[in-house]
Amino acid sequence: MKHFTKILTAAAVSMMVALPAHAETTITVHYPMPGFFKDVMDTISKKFMEENPDIKIQFANPSATYEEGIQTIMRQVGTAEMPDVTFIGLNRLRMADERNIPVDMGPMIAKDKQSMADQGFSDTILKLAQVNGKQVGLAFATSNPIMYYNADLVKAAGGDPDQPPKTWDEVIALGKKIKALGNGVDSIDFRWQGDDWMFSALLFGAGGTMLSADETQVAFNGPEGQKAMGMIDRLVKEAGMPVFTKAAGEQAFVAGKVGFAFQTTGALRNTIKNVGDKFDLRTAPIPLIDPVKGKLPTGGNAVVILTHDETKQAAAWKFAKFAAGPYGASVIVPGTGYVPNNELAAKSPEYLGDFYKKNPLFLAGLNQMPRMIPWYAFPGANGVRVTQTIVDNISRVVDQSASPQEALDDAAKEVKRLLPRTN
Repeated sequence: MKHFTKILTAAAVSMMVALPAHAETTITVHYPMPGFFKDVMDTISKKFMEENPDIKIQFANPSATYEEGIQTIMRQVGTAEMPDVTFIGLNRLRMADERNIPVDMGPMIAKDKQSMADQGFSDTILKLAQVNGKQVGLAFATSNPIMYYNADLVKAAGGDPDQPPKTWDEVIALGKKIKALGNGVDSIDFRWQGDDWMFSALLFGAGGTMLSADETQVAFNGPEGQKAMGMIDRLVKEAGMPVFTKAAGEQAFVAGKVGFAFQTTGALRNTIKNVGDKFDLRTAPIPLIDPVKGKLPTGGNAVVILTHDETKQAAAWKFAKFAAGPYGASVIVPGTGYVPNNELAAKSPEYLGDFYKKNPLFLAGLNQMPRMIPWYAFPGANGVRVTQTIVDNISRVVDQSASPQEALDDAAKEVKRLLPRTN
């Protein structure tokens, strides 16, 4: 009997050695725009797994853009390829929710309400990832459009780099002088390609909206939209803005061949790295067509839970809070240029409290935060096609194949057709 007991004891010890000390839950995470987010995601996931050794993060193949990302997720819903967690562009959360794709985080937040408040998740921040009051995600990366400029070219053209343009008229006047410098130098790169975000910067900056309040009528072709599209036309005609592709515009600016670039503050870290010491890089707020009523679209994305498996969902919720929490924000801001989406991270010396004092190029986006409003999400199933319609018609103005009014009218007609039908 004693011998049998020894055998059982030895077997038990052997099993304890053979089995891991904890059960490991693996969650698959998908994200877009690896050029911006790969290093950030690697850093956040590594730290998360160190603090949560029972959870393993594995990444699905990232998508090149927000648009590709949401279409990938919609194709994968209900299949074995669908990830447990994804990061969706803020303007596509509505599209995902209308298809009942995201898990409602409301009950999870209610359960963790005090701890989340202590971690800097204010009601204002939570609302960035709500759709009709439903918490479909947690804002992960938030941005606004800023002005990047080459201080050397500004100075060569007779401008004062310490007093950058505050109005679009001043931008155009100085851009024209920079263009006149010759030697392959261009004036402006306005990042209109890909989606409607930078058009929104002009439209919202003029005090306009995409649709009417009841979302039954197109509104972007009204007076504010005319000013917005007219401004793009002026950038081409008066300041000599070329027809850049997204990549070509970025390459020309970091090579020191463009005076002004207007795009997301999220590209700041990459721009700093790519410019190096080739020229004196500066940043400033983007001008508003209406400095009183003007607003700016909030770009970026939110972390969304897709899995309905209870064990994975619990792990995914831990990861979502960590990624969108103060540690995640302290990685995102210096690693990209996005503005902090977490109040604790923004204020605490432990995270970003001293960062902006040491990195003044990041202040432009931070100072514009009071102007930020949601990036508009079109209703219905055709959101991606609506966005492409707007981009296609902006392209016609940039290449001067259509007048601003023609482009607006054509875009409005097509968007109206693509909106959900109302009885």
